[in-house]
Amino acid sequence: MRARTTIGVDIGGTSVRAGVVDRHGNVVDTARAPTPAGEAALEDAIVSAVSGLVARHRVCAVGLAVAGFVTTDRRSVMFAPHLAWRNAPVGDRISKRLNLPVVLEHDANAAILAEHRFGAARGAGVALLVAIGTGIGGGLLLSGELFRGAYGVAPELGHLRLVPDGRSCPCGKQGCWERYCSGTALSATAVELLARYPGKSTVLRRDSSADSRAVTGRKVAAAAREGDPLAQRAMSELAKWLGEGLAMIADIYDPEVVVIAGGVSESAPLFLDDARDHYKKMITGAGFRPLARIRTAQLGDDAALVGAATLAADSC
Repeated sequence: MRARTTIGVDIGGTSVRAGVVDRHGNVVDTARAPTPAGEAALEDAIVSAVSGLVARHRVCAVGLAVAGFVTTDRRSVMFAPHLAWRNAPVGDRISKRLNLPVVLEHDANAAILAEHRFGAARGAGVALLVAIGTGIGGGLLLSGELFRGAYGVAPELGHLRLVPDGRSCPCGKQGCWERYCSGTALSATAVELLARYPGKSTVLRRDSSADSRAVTGRKVAAAAREGDPLAQRAMSELAKWLGEGLAMIADIYDPEVVVIAGGVSESAPLFLDDARDHYKKMITGAGFRPLARIRTAQLGDDAALVGAATLAADSC
């Protein structure tokens, strides 16, 4: 009988993490390496991590979760902002080196697939994942199937223009959702509040006295937990924009469940209840329609890895 165990690889801007995943979604072995610069070095790192796992386990296929645009045939990377690939046939190249089938998927798509199969979105027909980290990533299931759009780039939620003439975004637009609802946004909001209230003594002001770049999203969240009023106000701003963004997306897709994932979701107790309240107020037909259940991800950092491995199982 052929092995049904697969390997998922979560390829991010800072690390490459590979894991052996069984048919129940359990990660039974892992390997990790820093993400190198350059296509060749990156592919060497992936092959090395996977090869080490293949030496210890019977594996039938590999799935790569990529923070970038993947072609509809799931074999090439069109563009990845934090990785070296540009119109690169990554799947074919790595498959040839490993002598195993290789499939690719956007990391947020892989994560919602895993949460639907094993976690917070289990059984939902229409499920949305919002991954809040440095920016915002999104994954969408319609009738239980991944929605990738016509060319494989949907849904690009982080760059929906939520605030006209708002903060500049590296994408070239202004007022993108992720400029107000992300770890980066949390830092920017706190810095703006520090400038607006110069006489207010806070933990954050001590952190920023030498360099405002020291006010990271993680430090804002930590200060909010300690009761710092300015940090708590920054969290309230994030909650407001999360709720408004979710209301806008719900008007389009009408999801049954929304899964909040990513690094910022670790601080969900500080903002998620307020975000739910804003969502309820801002959605069209408020008070006269069912609302999506808004939950945090259950699989944590493993979601994209497990989802990629689950997709790879179709090749076995």
